[in-house]
Amino acid sequence: MTAPYRPTLDEIATARARIAPYVPRTPLVRLDLDLPDRQIFLKLETLSPIGAFKLRPALNALLSRERETLAQGVATTSSGNMAYGMAWAANRLGVPMAAYMYSGAPETKIAGVRRLGGDVRFISMETWWQYIIGADRPDFPELLINPVTDQAVLSGNGSIGMEIVEDLPEVDVVLTPFGGGSMTTGVASAVKALRPDAKVFAVEDENAAPVTAALAAGRIVDIETRPSFIKSIGGPSLVPQLWPVARELIDGAVSVSLEQVTEAMRLLFAKSKVVAEGAGAASVAAALASKLATGNVVCVISGGNIDASAYSAALAGNIPAA
Repeated sequence: MTAPYRPTLDEIATARARIAPYVPRTPLVRLDLDLPDRQIFLKLETLSPIGAFKLRPALNALLSRERETLAQGVATTSSGNMAYGMAWAANRLGVPMAAYMYSGAPETKIAGVRRLGGDVRFISMETWWQYIIGADRPDFPELLINPVTDQAVLSGNGSIGMEIVEDLPEVDVVLTPFGGGSMTTGVASAVKALRPDAKVFAVEDENAAPVTAALAAGRIVDIETRPSFIKSIGGPSLVPQLWPVARELIDGAVSVSLEQVTEAMRLLFAKSKVVAEGAGAASVAAALASKLATGNVVCVISGGNIDASAYSAALAGNIPAA
């Protein structure tokens, strides 16, 4: 696996132009809460054609490849949204696609992949993680695109950060949900290049917070995770190839509780009629709870693909089942 690096502004701009015919620019909207020390803005990646930001990196990963390399199809490893994004991109480009997912992934994402013609191949969580960190790979002929370390993935994600600074040049803080870290790394690459004084924080579910643990220990550590309805952030550790890049870009981490996340989900619906999955609402939970979030705070609402039963439970004031 080739070591990833911080994408340059030129690479991010090229990626943005490449995916522009397929991905509409998502809006940055103000969340009016009348707070004394912070103004919260929402970067609504929920308005992507797949309801999540992952369409950007998936499209850039495919469009930046020579067509011959895609002849036998493409595959990715995903808890849901990257698989959905890759299926959408492959469908538009007429390329066969397969997704390696674990059976606990949200049904709405599994159904989305299949609806777009993707082949869902279920694997264990342990195997899924081995594919993510590059310690193993499936024995199939498709081009396997890593959802975390692929360089085109990072550049595609950078387009989010570029749009944020264009829409809010005076941004002070950007909060990004941290799963594998590709979105945080891409966004921070653009934000730090265009607005060096802005702070970028990784947001984690306290039930699986490897960034917080790594920052405390000064190195990557393995952690015990607890089951959670939030499927697309957190993990047993960090991806070793990407962490050195992410560590140089982020200013810290904020972990949030399931109670805080579900409260943020309800707030987003009540105030803005925004449907956010747990990972998508985590940035708002951090913006409300953390003392680090002051001034003009942008929350990346990464996705809204949540099963109806889980979302209705959250709206009813409960924590959805894991």
